[in-house]
Amino acid sequence: MLDLPAYQTVAWLGFAAGLAFGAIAQRTNFCTMGALSDVLYMGSFVRLRMWLLAMAVAIAGSQALAATDLVDLGGSIYLAPSLGWLGAILGGLLFGFGMTIAGGCGNRNLVRLGAGNLKSLVVLLVLGFFAYMTLRGLTGALRVAVIEPAAIDLRRFGFETQGLPAFLSAAGIGPATARAVVAFAAVATLLAYCLSDPEFRARPAAIGGGVGIGALIVAGWAITGIAGADDFEPTPIASFTFIAPTGDALVYAMTWTGARMNFGIATVLGVIVGAFLAAKASGEFRIEAFSDVADMKRHLGGAALMGIGGVTALGCTIGQGLTGISTLAAGSVIAVLAICVGGYAGFKYLEEGTLVGALRAIAERT
Repeated sequence: MLDLPAYQTVAWLGFAAGLAFGAIAQRTNFCTMGALSDVLYMGSFVRLRMWLLAMAVAIAGSQALAATDLVDLGGSIYLAPSLGWLGAILGGLLFGFGMTIAGGCGNRNLVRLGAGNLKSLVVLLVLGFFAYMTLRGLTGALRVAVIEPAAIDLRRFGFETQGLPAFLSAAGIGPATARAVVAFAAVATLLAYCLSDPEFRARPAAIGGGVGIGALIVAGWAITGIAGADDFEPTPIASFTFIAPTGDALVYAMTWTGARMNFGIATVLGVIVGAFLAAKASGEFRIEAFSDVADMKRHLGGAALMGIGGVTALGCTIGQGLTGISTLAAGSVIAVLAICVGGYAGFKYLEEGTLVGALRAIAERT
């Protein structure tokens, strides 16, 4: 058996997990934007329930890892005591709006690229560029100057984490009990909602997709937290997210000799390859391109907004919607709600043709 450094083991396992993620997402049409679209335009909640089922599985498995001390979720970016509420709201709104006009979130575009969609290639290049620029470039300076100072330091109020169980512990409940109560309530509520629908229960592919994607979120924590444990060079604790890692993947491709493969980059590559293999095996691989200039402009604009918004909100529909939520972080809840609102605004924008028309339609609806 090869004795690989921890970071290489993590990268290979991340690639394998990405392969599974891409194949499952391609075969089950797993897509948060598509789920919102189904609800708004077809009245179908099947894909929304698939996403929520993945969320339930991710919470249950991740909290089990934390409760048994196999993985310290407290070391993740989501549970930091600094609650970046403004970034979660503004970034979530930008990301949600961008994903609708770009034809899908980061995850969906990775899967579509694997299936032959060249529009997604352009989206990912632009998304990655703006994501990295928001991490360390021009828009990053604006983020640091405007967004980060608004964060609330919860330690001033006696909290060492922004996890929802910590707020419950303030009422005198022990940390372990608080975690169990919040996790059980969240998982039970989500499962009850998902499985209460006969149409969803009759769709084994949707159920399998939700369980599979949720289990892979748990696997991501285990890969970085267990396989990545190293006394001298530990791997940062993380799981699936696709905005910042897409930017990192572009930098890695350009600076390979001076860069190191990590979990995020490996999963990005794995999702593309997994989706490609699944699409080829099912005969669904097709080359697609932009239909006209307007189509290209929409995708470019949406990609830029996703790159900026995803980094500002610390994640996307997967990074915050599943991975972040699995830690029971308050910031993740805020970000997911903002992404959904932004997505709704994006759909109205596509309907009305102008942002003013979209805002008017939203005001009339509410």
